[in-house]
Amino acid sequence: MTEDELAFCSIRELGALIRAGETSPRELTELYLARLDEVGRRLNAVATITEDIARREAALAEAELRSGLDRGPLHGIPYGLKDIVSAVGAPTTWGAFADQRFQREATVTRKLREAGAILAAKVATIEIAGGMGYDNPNASLTGAPGNPWHTERWTNGSSSGPAAAVGAAVVPFAIGSDTGGSILLPAAFTGTAGLRATYGRVSRAGAMTLCWTLDRLGPLCRTADDCGLVLEAIAGHDPRDPASLDATYRYSRVNSRRTGFRFGVVAGACDGAEPEVSANFATSLSALEQVGTLEEVELPDLPYDDVAELVMSAEAYAAFDEFVAGGRTVELTAAKARGHRLAGAVLPAHDYIRAQRIRRVIADEFGALAGRYDALLAPSLGVVASGIEEDFEYMLPGAFGRPVNFAGVLSGTPTVSVLNGLGRDGLPTGIQFAGARLGENSILDAASTLETVTGSTSLRPDGPFGVARPAGAAVSGATR
Repeated sequence: MTEDELAFCSIRELGALIRAGETSPRELTELYLARLDEVGRRLNAVATITEDIARREAALAEAELRSGLDRGPLHGIPYGLKDIVSAVGAPTTWGAFADQRFQREATVTRKLREAGAILAAKVATIEIAGGMGYDNPNASLTGAPGNPWHTERWTNGSSSGPAAAVGAAVVPFAIGSDTGGSILLPAAFTGTAGLRATYGRVSRAGAMTLCWTLDRLGPLCRTADDCGLVLEAIAGHDPRDPASLDATYRYSRVNSRRTGFRFGVVAGACDGAEPEVSANFATSLSALEQVGTLEEVELPDLPYDDVAELVMSAEAYAAFDEFVAGGRTVELTAAKARGHRLAGAVLPAHDYIRAQRIRRVIADEFGALAGRYDALLAPSLGVVASGIEEDFEYMLPGAFGRPVNFAGVLSGTPTVSVLNGLGRDGLPTGIQFAGARLGENSILDAASTLETVTGSTSLRPDGPFGVARPAGAAVSGATR
């Protein structure tokens, strides 16, 4: 196995290699530290490489495993942490404030260390997780993260760094955050697996707050199976986050080619989508028909977009009122950020309350619909990756899996996006599996089954270190 092939292994595969003595935590750490420096920086995916932390944690993991102490599937596995999540000993810049540091680590960081995972890097984020508004991918201290499949394309969303890092295999997994789609959308652009778990599954203590009732932390990985392994390590109640759930989460190992699924296919989900997105979605449905039944379903006719935008506007302004009111948005790169959140200052309270009441209806109706199936299906995005220097309309109709994405955002239900094929210029497309509240195992099982049936996890970018060749060169999915 070459170093490149090793780097693109899944968490489960890496764990097996460690336990078979074919690699070690320290060897993996040095491999990924080198890739972070050589490839991650080139892609603008890196905020800070945490060499000292990584080498210290790798040495400890190696010693523990040799002594017979096995902390589980993440033991000895390096990872990246979105740079809105605090880690003692490294800056936490929120993509905007280069010297910002915190003296208390995030609960997620602690849980991953206790699981034996190795913090290799803080990875890039859009400034303030995109919460002040932006219309160009360069709105970050690091610049715009390039897409490993085509370096002149973007990776999407505020979790653009974690997605680029995992897509280029500079880390095996990363922790991202999602308020309005910032795990699912980057996963779709980069061909990675991204899990937005049930609201409250994962403590947000120690992470930047943007919207109290919407923010979620979750994994970006190479496979849906890996997402389940990471979720089990980071899930659980935390007194530091009152919204965290008491419910225990245990990931159920997927069964290869399980049958008997019931899928709801969202009607009109491909409306406005690019041809390759629609074609790959149809191919995925044909594959899923081998393992279950498909039934077209209509989403309840409710104002998903309007409610989500109003809740985000009110809560983001409340979280950063002094920053916005003090005129500090001029410190940000994005021109749109200068005045985007000012409307939140005059938003009537009764509008916010009304939006939350409608949101309750959305949660009840969407939750009831999702509860009738193992998963609801739709494309994760209606487009393939856009240009890395292109301005974009953030809520472009058809481009962001609406209204399915916002139905999941508002209802707090889980969704996973996985790679389901390649389209124009060899760029990935994604399919989302949306489930009922606390239904992570159901959607992960379904997504993993699709990956097994189609072999999609064998696709990865061409080129040295897994980075796509320059424009004009052939770009295709290579099988490892």
